[in-house]
Amino acid sequence: MSNQVGQDRKVTIGSYIALAFAMVFFSGLLQSNEWYGVFDFTTLNGSFGNVVYAVNDTADGIQTATTSLRGKGGSGARDGFIFALTLIPTVMFALGMINVLEHYGALDAARKILTPLLRPLMGIPGNSGLALIASLQSTDAGAAMTRQLKDEGHLTKRQTDIFTMFQFSAGAAIVNFFSSGAVLFTLTNTDGTPAVTSSIGLAVAIMFIFKFVGANMFRLYLNITEGKADKEDTKPEMKEETA
Repeated sequence: MSNQVGQDRKVTIGSYIALAFAMVFFSGLLQSNEWYGVFDFTTLNGSFGNVVYAVNDTADGIQTATTSLRGKGGSGARDGFIFALTLIPTVMFALGMINVLEHYGALDAARKILTPLLRPLMGIPGNSGLALIASLQSTDAGAAMTRQLKDEGHLTKRQTDIFTMFQFSAGAAIVNFFSSGAVLFTLTNTDGTPAVTSSIGLAVAIMFIFKFVGANMFRLYLNITEGKADKEDTKPEMKEETA
């Protein structure tokens, strides 16, 4: 039902504005402690405080250190429960934002603009573009938005499997790369020359290329093991093409 309603809605200038806002909001471009950080998903999502624990007792007192809300040294089902608990705010916030953006037509605009791009690249509709962008910054948000798209009929099971493979390879690629991997490009040799001769742009491009390669390898695997998409799987695609 919701998929059919989305197909009947007219894409207006407001839809494109909502899409542009969503792309910036979930991309991490504005992630900062400055005032414009209020327009970034990760900044608004925030973080839990730190738990203090004793490291070593000394004659001068107790040395302490901090760790995340999960604490340190957990294991088994209890540690898994605490980890799942930390995901709840991210998932709820992401789903809330995507519902607001969908109300203003962002998914309709994404479907119209991105379908010609994502359909040949991975065989998925364009309205999954927001989940794709979100997955580059947060694996939790991307997964939650993908599940919602499937539940609402925007993605078939086959498309969901392919899209999930794209997200699994190099999860949260942009955030993880720039928070840890990018530091390698600042290293220098003893003579002052760069230790890494490649560029950040090339590294990011390779990550994206192989994410698409991984999705299409799984797409090929599905074609070999299950055959090409059946009529039920192609119905949403046919609706989009005739819309």
